[in-house]
Amino acid sequence: MPHAQKTRTSHVLAVDDTPDNLFLIKAILGDEGYKVNVAKDGMDALDKIAQSPPDLILLDIMMPGMDGYEVTRRVRQNPALRYIPILLITAHEQSSVVEGLDAGADDFIRKPFDTDELLARVRSLLRLKHSIDDREKMSQQREDFVSRLTHDLRTPLVAADRMLHLFQEETFCPISPEMKDAIAAMIGSNQNLLQMVNTLLEVYRHEAGQKKLTFAPCDLGIVAQEIFQELHPLAQEKGIHLQMDVQPMANSLEKQEAIVLGDRLELRRVLTNLVGNAIKFTDTGFVKVRIFKDLKDPEYSTSQPSTNSTAWMVVEVEDTGSGISPEDQENLFKRFRKGKHKRADSGLGLYLSRCIVEGHGGTIHAQSTVGKGSLFTVHLPVTQA
Repeated sequence: MPHAQKTRTSHVLAVDDTPDNLFLIKAILGDEGYKVNVAKDGMDALDKIAQSPPDLILLDIMMPGMDGYEVTRRVRQNPALRYIPILLITAHEQSSVVEGLDAGADDFIRKPFDTDELLARVRSLLRLKHSIDDREKMSQQREDFVSRLTHDLRTPLVAADRMLHLFQEETFCPISPEMKDAIAAMIGSNQNLLQMVNTLLEVYRHEAGQKKLTFAPCDLGIVAQEIFQELHPLAQEKGIHLQMDVQPMANSLEKQEAIVLGDRLELRRVLTNLVGNAIKFTDTGFVKVRIFKDLKDPEYSTSQPSTNSTAWMVVEVEDTGSGISPEDQENLFKRFRKGKHKRADSGLGLYLSRCIVEGHGGTIHAQSTVGKGSLFTVHLPVTQA
């Protein structure tokens, strides 16, 4: 009688070089309602897995040509495959459980196996498989919903922004100064919400792999200068001094250049976010941007530098603001991790900045002391032509 837990037909691939063993496994699992395919060796198994990934692999270890350990490693190293549980089967006492588990197997059973034990292990691994699949499906559905929602939200927000500006410009009728102030506040709130929706949409594009970066030579010094011109009124209003220092590059003694190969729009988004945050959290003092070339790899980098890169372009954004607590620094670049500061926003801006920087093969890092200010450092690889 089929086990009551199975509500869907599970596909199992049995791999063994002995036909009798395959016949036995197919008979046992077939009686339980599983759909069983068989493979006679490692290469045959890899071909069948690539063509039609099963829900579970029962894999003999000792096979000619390619043993079960190697098959397991190749399955785990294939990025195109979703997670497939692997149950290793062997008749040899010397077979290494450690080697099998280190290769990526999930469980291990020896021949001659007890039928009830085999079925119990199969059920256990399939529960794990279906649980992971269901969780991934729910996650994908949630992300699709948020992506569609952000798309749909932009239309009324943009329309409201245009209408508010028409009211403010007295297009329809004269309005009082008090009404103009109220409309200005509404415009500001609407723009903040629109910016949040746009940021959320960009985050999901990056996470879904839908964001395509357009790489071209980009002068970070010019980008920073543009951002300074845009944000200067805000800094001036707060009495903050904006400073920029672009150090001369090698072979560019007559002209200060800070050129990387990157997506100008996305890198501009990163610098705007960092400089904007620095102004936002600074009440007195300065915000300073330094751009220079460095031949050393960043000490905090967790990824290997690009093989095409012989140097790094470094962007530092320093401020004399309120600083960031050690607890908040741990989650600074994580998704939806809002800081405890009263001015902290949704926590998406720095996460998106990290996605963009890492998409360029770079790194982003922060150092901060509460009450003394912060230093954000971005390393971007300089690709040689």
